[in-house]
Amino acid sequence: GFFQSYAVEVDVKDASNVTCLYAQWMMKFLIKYETNSSDYKNASLDLSSTVTHDGSTCGNDTEAALLAVQFGDGHSWSVNFTKTNETYQADFITFTYNTNDTAVFLDAKRKGRPVTIVVKDIMHPVQLNNVFVCHHTTSFEAENVTQFFWNITVQPFVQNGTIGKKESRCRADTPTSAPTVPPTVANVTTAPTTTSPPAPTTSPKPVENPDTGNYSLKTGNKTCLLATVGLQLNVSQDKPLLININPKTTSADGTCGNTSATLKLNDGNRTLLDFTFIVNASASVRKFYLKEVNVTLLNHLNGSVILNADNNNFSKWDAFLGNSYMCRKEQTLEINEDLQVHTFNLWVQPFLVKENKFAIAEECFADSDLNFLIPIVVGMALGFLIVLVFISYIIGRRKSRTGYQSV
Repeated sequence: GFFQSYAVEVDVKDASNVTCLYAQWMMKFLIKYETNSSDYKNASLDLSSTVTHDGSTCGNDTEAALLAVQFGDGHSWSVNFTKTNETYQADFITFTYNTNDTAVFLDAKRKGRPVTIVVKDIMHPVQLNNVFVCHHTTSFEAENVTQFFWNITVQPFVQNGTIGKKESRCRADTPTSAPTVPPTVANVTTAPTTTSPPAPTTSPKPVENPDTGNYSLKTGNKTCLLATVGLQLNVSQDKPLLININPKTTSADGTCGNTSATLKLNDGNRTLLDFTFIVNASASVRKFYLKEVNVTLLNHLNGSVILNADNNNFSKWDAFLGNSYMCRKEQTLEINEDLQVHTFNLWVQPFLVKENKFAIAEECFADSDLNFLIPIVVGMALGFLIVLVFISYIIGRRKSRTGYQSV
């Protein structure tokens, strides 16, 4: 589904009824939660059209400013700002969600008290009296919650009730190349009209296979998950689109556990992929397998979140616990009817990694077929060669006998 969210605008005033904190932004949340059947689902939490900002405060030289909003059925979000003599910055975000909200958390196992998540060190210092602006998407992940923000305009510690005129832009908004100058009367030259044949049309170049990336997770100083894979997304909502995940711009995060592990990949804060593995504890011989894949796409033009798809019914990439899984052939993961994930040169081990190395690999059926086929083909070729030599030998013998009899 496409993500939709309401823009929030908060104008906090002091005792003199003048603006002391102003903010306008859009945000959205993805929350993984456990159901009563012990499965995990991803809930998408948007801001409703009705948002309150009770508890927001102006702040001063010794006390932090607080921007706090409440929305939906028991959900709240806040960010605090501190300042120095020259700068201000956001120190941490506090997000609280209510799993009793059945419209969002369908069949949630955890009920009762709301869940609170805190994210620290979220913003670089900004010059006082400057407005912080960031149109592109910023995301933070913590404790199974991903928070998305875009189209941000904010200024705490507003002086004399007047919003600053200077902007401090986030790094993502900084242009990487010179802007295109539109034509004007002064820079347009008129060329003589000539008739020329139309330029030949060229077909678009096919998308090449993605580069293979190496990813790992650690618990303390110990590696707990290893993955090598090339990833390609096939999106077909409006028109077919292939997206290669670039390992050079992709960072890895996630969690490791005894029976569950999640690898979270973030390609330049534009494409997010989560792979969740679990251990089959009911079988007599313990094996791991891929259980769930979640994909989030962010708009390349304005950075807003546009698509989220999830499939938690996989039973792929299975291997005995303590081994790794390998498949060099291309594989396809059907997320939904509009999205597929293609994998290339896959090698993964989500549990019991030792000495930062892959364990013995259990290969996929396609690779195994290839391994069996090669010796069969070689054997057939050798057999054919032996038959040819034998036939040549028989023919040679017959010619020798014929020549002897004629003499």
